[in-house]
Amino acid sequence: MKKHKFVLIVCSTLLTTGLLAACADKGSETAPSPANESPKATESALTSIPLPITTEPFTINYWRANDAKVTASLQNFGDVAAYKKKEELTGIKVKWTHPPLGQQKDQFNLLMATNNMPDVIYYDWSTAVGGPEKMLADGRIIKLNEYIDQYAPNLKKLIESDARVKKEISLDDGTIYMFPFIRSDAKKLSGTTGLIMRKDWLDKLNLKEPKTIDEWYTVLKAFREKDPNGNGKQDELPFSAAANSSSPGMVGLHTFAPAYGVTGGFQFKNGKIAYGPLEPEYKAFLETMSKWYAEGLIDPEMITNDAKAFDYKVTNNVAGSYSGGIFSGMSKYMNLMKDTNPSFNVTGVARPTGPAGKAYSSNELSRKVTNFGEAITSSASKEKIKYIVQWMDFNYSQQGHDLFNFGIEGESYTKEGNTIKFTDKIMKNEKLTYDQALASYALSIMDGPINQDPRYLDALIGFDSQREANALWMNADESLTIPSSLRFTEDEARLRASVLTPITTYLNEMMTKFIVGKAPMSDYDKFVQTIKSMGIDQIIKVYEDSYARYEKR
Repeated sequence: MKKHKFVLIVCSTLLTTGLLAACADKGSETAPSPANESPKATESALTSIPLPITTEPFTINYWRANDAKVTASLQNFGDVAAYKKKEELTGIKVKWTHPPLGQQKDQFNLLMATNNMPDVIYYDWSTAVGGPEKMLADGRIIKLNEYIDQYAPNLKKLIESDARVKKEISLDDGTIYMFPFIRSDAKKLSGTTGLIMRKDWLDKLNLKEPKTIDEWYTVLKAFREKDPNGNGKQDELPFSAAANSSSPGMVGLHTFAPAYGVTGGFQFKNGKIAYGPLEPEYKAFLETMSKWYAEGLIDPEMITNDAKAFDYKVTNNVAGSYSGGIFSGMSKYMNLMKDTNPSFNVTGVARPTGPAGKAYSSNELSRKVTNFGEAITSSASKEKIKYIVQWMDFNYSQQGHDLFNFGIEGESYTKEGNTIKFTDKIMKNEKLTYDQALASYALSIMDGPINQDPRYLDALIGFDSQREANALWMNADESLTIPSSLRFTEDEARLRASVLTPITTYLNEMMTKFIVGKAPMSDYDKFVQTIKSMGIDQIIKVYEDSYARYEKR
């Protein structure tokens, strides 16, 4: 293919928002945007860009963790169709290094201890010891502000046109250190997980989807006692979940805590930062969960369920409700069950209200800039940085945006107006699941240095119930949640590690003991005093100071 020195991508019309205006009202319920409306997410990325970036031989050494969705059919990210096309367009090659799956944290730490780093590292920087602040102070990665001003018009425009992106992409001193994974249409893209319930069981028992904690109790009780799976046995598990490292024991039940006005961690209460488990409302939450557990409404194996065991319970018609995603928790099971149990049906359920009076979310839904991004290391020569920054900025241009969100037009997707439709190579691939197939073309199904486009979500949704669930979940009230993009100084990070880590371990252990009856609720005051004696007030002060700095950004 003949390459031209300059290719102008001219965009005549700014794309309109993909959310209805009512979505701005916390707690309101609206349908997700029609698929033929273009997202606000791409408005800021419409900038002309010269291609190729260079005609001279140029290679970037790039390190990032691999992804199982990619390795299902490809060797590395260099084989992803979007990156192959990017090389063709920009004239820049990439030499990829991937640590073994599951070993990225250990390998990253080893990498940071050497003087022979790659040019670019893509990572979850919140997990780096000391955070990006320490990486910058130690000279491992470089500050990018001036380079973005000079060589990254697309990311710069995105930052300047969105105050929240500008606030979240910056450290407390204003430093920008990465080209991040952005979700400009944050609520829709974040509101893809929530509570899911067997709709066919509800219909069989003539019950409505529960909206309050009391209604949840009524429904779960009926699931346990009225044989909705029709096998004549009391084997139903009204609420179940899979345990994992982020939600050990009964921690998954924290999804019900906001109904009481508390979370399982730091939160806002009456305009101030508080630690939810110290609040009296948390005791009321534990008492309810303990009651549900004692009456057989909670799967006792939540503590030990792995993903395989949980799948078995859903597909063998015993799990009545659980937390999950619109894909992993809904379409996955509806597709698996369509032949063996055609009546199988699930629906998304809104966050329950309770004594606190609102359908609160336990997660921040409005965050636009994630902790994932690509940073330039101090090993990159000054002569290379200009071209690396331009290469990174390509992903946020209109051409790069479409390429890394949808893949190759005509192969992985087609356009009808502003509507995106994935082809049969993605949706009906004979060898790969839809997510594996899309991962072989684009990054939107995973994470990466892109501005994720919600139209990829619309194009993958195959059931109306998924759209309805997304509408419910993305409109939960966020007023309990503190910003997840708070930054901590090196001293604060050290204090959090030494004080908060053992507190969290103790909380998780005691929460489970209270719920399963191994610790009496009469010990709750002792539990609170123990957390206080472990130094929680110091950590609350750390969060207050961090939030004050966040507000000044």
